Amino acid sequence: MIILDKSIKEQFKIFCKANNIENMQIAIKYFTVFGGLDIKIDTTKPIIELIEKNILNNYNYYKSEINYLTGGYHVDSAILSGIALGDRKTTNAFKRAYVSFEEGMKCVDSLCEKDIIEIDSSQNFLLGKRSDSKVAKKLIFTNPFIRFWFAFISPIYKGIKDGNYEEFKKKFESRESDFNDFIFEELSLASLKDSFIEDSIKQYGQYWDEKIQIPIVAKTVSGKIIVGTCKYTEAKIKKSELNKLLDDCKNTNIDFDIVVLFAKNGFTNELKTLKNDNLRLFSVKSLKILLD
Repeated sequence: MIILDKSIKEQFKIFCKANNIENMQIAIKYFTVFGGLDIKIDTTKPIIELIEKNILNNYNYYKSEINYLTGGYHVDSAILSGIALGDRKTTNAFKRAYVSFEEGMKCVDSLCEKDIIEIDSSQNFLLGKRSDSKVAKKLIFTNPFIRFWFAFISPIYKGIKDGNYEEFKKKFESRESDFNDFIFEELSLASLKDSFIEDSIKQYGQYWDEKIQIPIVAKTVSGKIIVGTCKYTEAKIKKSELNKLLDDCKNTNIDFDIVVLFAKNGFTNELKTLKNDNLRLFSVKSLKILLD
């Protein structure tokens, strides 16, 4: 069964509890594929093996489930694949699907009504900035598994349907690491809200314009502005990443009070020495707060 009536935080908590996962790196890796499915998996086994056993070998079942939820229309599927494989901006998703903006938005409205996706706007108002009508909105999947399906299964369904998984395996192995980025961003944003207790966060999201993207922007009850970034890479985050974020804020005239950095594999010693109340560093282990 595919879960659509829960937030990403709730889905993550359910997934980790059902599969008894405490290691957050393993949790993110497997949640990116199996999140939002009512399923138990053995995370000691390679993810490719589990995908083949639980998803590819059951292609017809999940195809039927997906069609029931989405309506199964070709244009909708093309747009959903465009979102899953691209930068999630409406204009770029429609280009990938070869549909006009008007037709694309009609499909988006329908998919939003079905709780398959949500429309996300740049959080200009959190930063005291005027909204720019030229900046495209972004589209977010409400369910990790459906995102995985339209990124890796739907575009090459013919081979999978016939039992040929080689193309899938090549595509997945080449993109797996990058594909985890978005889920890490979503979970980092969710955990941020739980991490500020004394001065709680009342609004949060992302900021982007035509040139710059800031993965985390938030505002506390007292009015403090938080900016931050997330890096789901094998390398530790260096001071250069902090400098880039500060430059982006300067170039977009964003005034902030607190900087937060989330990293899969931690931070260099140089960056750790800068840690204080105004620069907060979170490792992937920090996501455990979502399970409380």
